[in-house]
Order: sequence, then C-alpha cells, then structure tokens
Amino acid sequence: MHLQWLDDVLVLLEEGNLSRAAARRNITQPAFSRRIRGFEEWLGVDVLERRTNRVEISQALLSNESEIRALINRLRELRTKIGHFDETRATIEIAAQHAATCSTFPDMALRARYHYPGLRFRVRAGNLSDCVSMFLRGDASMLLCYEIEGIGELRFGPEIHRGLWEHDYLVPVVGGALRYKVRDRGDVPADTPAIAYPDDSYFGQVLQKKQRAFGTTGSDFDPICITAFSSGARQMILSGLGAGWLPFSMIHQEIESGALISLANYYGQERLLVAIYANQENELAGRLLKLWAKTD
Repeated sequence: MHLQWLDDVLVLLEEGNLSRAAARRNITQPAFSRRIRGFEEWLGVDVLERRTNRVEISQALLSNESEIRALINRLRELRTKIGHFDETRATIEIAAQHAATCSTFPDMALRARYHYPGLRFRVRAGNLSDCVSMFLRGDASMLLCYEIEGIGELRFGPEIHRGLWEHDYLVPVVGGALRYKVRDRGDVPADTPAIAYPDDSYFGQVLQKKQRAFGTTGSDFDPICITAFSSGARQMILSGLGAGWLPFSMIHQEIESGALISLANYYGQERLLVAIYANQENELAGRLLKLWAKTD
C-alpha cells in the first residue's frame, strides 16, 4: 500500500468528484482512477460505486474520513520518527533496588550522559524481588541490584548478560548528637538505639547472616525504627535518631565531612557487588552494559 493512495482518497473525499480530485493531484483522470483501483484491491473493498452514467463515493468511505486523516498523520509521524531516529535521545528503562537508585545510579547516569547527551532514563525502583519481576516481564530492559560476594549471581536466559559496576560496602554509622557518644575504640554505648532493616529485606538478610549490631530486629541493640528503605534510614541516622547500616557509596560525602561517623573499625562491614543485567535484545541496553561495567 502506497501512502499516496491515502492522499488520493482524502482529496477525493474533499472534492467529491473524480475529475476535480485528479486535477488537484496533477494527473489525468484515468491515472487517478487506476490509483483508486489499486487502493481498493489492497483494501479488498470497493470505495466507489460505479454506475452506468456516474461514479459515487461509497458511504463506508465517507463515514471514515476522520479515521483516514488520523491514519495519514500517524503514518507521517512514524516515517519522521524512523527517518530521524537518534538513539542518543532514546529512553532506557531500568529496574533498580531502592538503595542502588540513590547510591550508585547517579554516577552511572552521568557517565552515560557523557557519551549519549540526549539519553533519558526511566527508573523503576523497588525491592529486589519486584525488580526481578519487572525485568522478567519486560517492563525494563536493564536491572541494577546489589549482590553478596561469594553467592552466585541471578540466573536468567542466554539473552541476559551481566556486568559489575563496582563493589560497595554496607557500613555502620551514626550521626547527629550520637556522634559524641562514639568511644575511642570506635563503638557506642549498649543503649544506643538502632535504625534496623526488616529481617526479610535484602540488606536485612545480609546483616542477619552475621548478626551485625544495629542491623536487624535480632541484633543486640534496640531498634527504634525498622525500615527497608535505606534513603529514609539515611535521613534518620543523620538526624541522630539511631545508628544503622548504609551503603558507603550513598554516604561517603557525609563521612568525609564528619556529618556521619563510620563504626566499621569496631563493628565490621559487609562487602557488596553492584551488578547490572541487560537484555541483549535491546541494543541500547547492551551498549550501556559495556559502557558501565566489566562484563562476564
């Protein structure tokens, strides 16, 4: 089907007459009639009622003039989009854990924008299981998540490739007035409240495995607040509400400035990997994976 056939039909509808329509299209009436016939053969339906002494436009065609106009506009827009497509101005959808969205994604986005200045991101934040579900459903072409070192990576099909952005650490910290309770050896009094993660959250499972202080509800320190959202925990820890664990990449500036004090020398830290998964059926996702990470 030629786009000019639709233009012919639209002119025919506007003029209501084959001769006048042919004149507007700058072709002879027989040639114009052949093009209308070609449209009918493609459509499988006659749009003209050919009688002995006259030719009339069918009611079916007349009643669908607005649809034909809309179709012509959509096809022209599609042709323009395809003809002027620029992948650097495309949008990439990423399913990312809440913590990774705040801690590592900003640096990743800056690197990507340096190479693709017009690139846009749609980040779908959630817990790990929700992010994996979004990725598997095809709601996102990339997955950004934390992994525990020594435990195997997530398993997907052969079209899914994996890379590592960097490593990170969960570190125990205090802020606000609690900074003044830190002892010389790097610990805090036993009555220090905790901002803990739920036992079934990802960070909660990491910390519970080694019974890290302040980590979960099962630790020796009394939790004053339990939350799975590290960005919210960060604000509460900064205010001095309690001690808790946060990704180092999220708080390194606060540690450098003294707004937070790391307790890692006494309570330890947990090493994490920042993993990126990309569906290679999406070409841009594959390119970003190579840009962001050392692939397996």
